[in-house]
Amino acid sequence: MKLIISLILIVSMQSCMSQENKKETSKSTFKITKTNSEWKQQLTAKEYYVLRESGTERAFSSPLNNNKSEGTYVCVACKTPLFKSEHKFDSGTGWPSFDREISGNVSFSSDGNEYIGIEEHCATCGGHLGHIFNDGPKDTTGKRHCINGVALEFIPN
Repeated sequence: MKLIISLILIVSMQSCMSQENKKETSKSTFKITKTNSEWKQQLTAKEYYVLRESGTERAFSSPLNNNKSEGTYVCVACKTPLFKSEHKFDSGTGWPSFDREISGNVSFSSDGNEYIGIEEHCATCGGHLGHIFNDGPKDTTGKRHCINGVALEFIPN
């Protein structure tokens, strides 16, 4: 019995370590990389929590949720254009939602927990943006990019 428990622990530890190594590898592939201390100097505490620690802002807390102006939503950390206003819709969830991203500017990853959706990152700096779900508008893409407003900056046309 002790042998079985020991084997389970060893396999679990190796699995966790390989997952951690995968995360590090993917982080190092972004065009813009900075140390945690550099990000902390550049970002507000809330931005750092969401973008660098994969946090989630409180629902209905972002003024961008109700923004109806025409323009582009960019990454607050590196200014990469991520979403266009014409693809924004009111999902009723409390976070800015889009039915599509600007192709090539958003990257996706999954930790296997599809309940919380596929994680989205800025493809330039790796900042966590939010999650994508398959419950968006059926007349367009069927996708809902549920994005933390604090991860975005709006640039009007």
